[in-house]
Amino acid sequence: MKSPTLLLTASLAAASFLSTGSAFAQMQGLPPATGAEGVAPGKAAETQMPNARDQKPAFAGQTRAPQPSSMPQIAKQVVAENLPHLWAMEFLPDGRMLVTAKKGAMHIIAKDGKPGAAIEGVPDVLSGGQGGLLDVALAPDYQQSGMIFFSFSEQREDGNGTSVASAELVPGDDGGGKLEDVKVIFRQMPSYDGNKHFGSRLVFGPNHELYVTVGERSDPEPRVQAQDLKSGLGKTFRIDRDGKPLPDNPFVSRDGARPEIWSYGHRNLQAAALDGQGRFWTIEHGPRGGDELNRPEAGKNYGWPEVTYGIDYSGQPIGKGITAMKETEQPVYFWDPVIAPSGMAFYDADAIPEWKGSFLVGGLVSQGIVVLHMDGDRVAHEERIPLEARIRDVKVGPDGAVYAVTESRGGSSTIIRLTKA
Repeated sequence: MKSPTLLLTASLAAASFLSTGSAFAQMQGLPPATGAEGVAPGKAAETQMPNARDQKPAFAGQTRAPQPSSMPQIAKQVVAENLPHLWAMEFLPDGRMLVTAKKGAMHIIAKDGKPGAAIEGVPDVLSGGQGGLLDVALAPDYQQSGMIFFSFSEQREDGNGTSVASAELVPGDDGGGKLEDVKVIFRQMPSYDGNKHFGSRLVFGPNHELYVTVGERSDPEPRVQAQDLKSGLGKTFRIDRDGKPLPDNPFVSRDGARPEIWSYGHRNLQAAALDGQGRFWTIEHGPRGGDELNRPEAGKNYGWPEVTYGIDYSGQPIGKGITAMKETEQPVYFWDPVIAPSGMAFYDADAIPEWKGSFLVGGLVSQGIVVLHMDGDRVAHEERIPLEARIRDVKVGPDGAVYAVTESRGGSSTIIRLTKA
């Protein structure tokens, strides 16, 4: 007799994948998972010692929140595999997936899990190191305009940096398509000749404002510019669809400050999402320890590199080794050791009711989905869903299932669908 997990996987493979009634033809079963393996409910999922053992959280629950007392069993199915090294995905209105590949290609993934031909018209990207074709977001009026926005690391005469472009996506009959009227609408400045910490996530706010996250380029010389309002390194930005700063941005009237800046003092932001109230949240990579969940507010300073949890990769303190300063904001939550966050979604569907109102975060180092159960603006519980793969992006599908984009060191990706078992 087949196990319940295999029966469930078979029934899901035959069932409707999206609201359109279509199903992926090749779905493979993986064992169900519940929370951190070997860690009892109610206990913190993280069991390793912190890197910075003398640092203390600023308030109760700022780190190592307990797992929920009961957690759903989660079934996992592979819905697309043998894909190029992906960085981001977005659902199109018809249920297909638009994905970006780090080396510079976009593809549309059909409902049978097969990628179409590379989309024509993508601009050249700098794909060395941590750079490449990064995030993609549909315009709020995509169904009428066909417009998409994407971020990428761009080679420039004086170095390189994160840029944002807009284009009209024109799908083709062969499963591919092309980009028309491509425009680079925004460039993070100054440029820097490096290959690390490009960010980057794109999130449209409730009034169609576009939030852009970036990094501070990692090296000791540029990273201090995260505290400099004349620099676009280590910031979040808030712009319109033409790349212009919004008139109510916090530094629009300050001489010398970049008017597109929304918040500053960030390290490398690779996760961002709106919550159920339409508020903007981010998670940034820390060094050895110090990954941070924040709700960036207008004009506020989030500390890096003067204030941070965790330590340097060398084992030495970052700067003076301080974790608090009155001029800077405390993170809502932090991790030490790191999860290495990439990709983030707010779960407001009904397919997994235990997760409703939670943030779902991809973990590159933790190799799974981190579920942050919120109580107001604080993390009440942290649940971990092990996937034994580096997770680069997370999205909630039209069917209420959760979709995770994996990446391998060898340069390929898989898309996994998570449902309640």
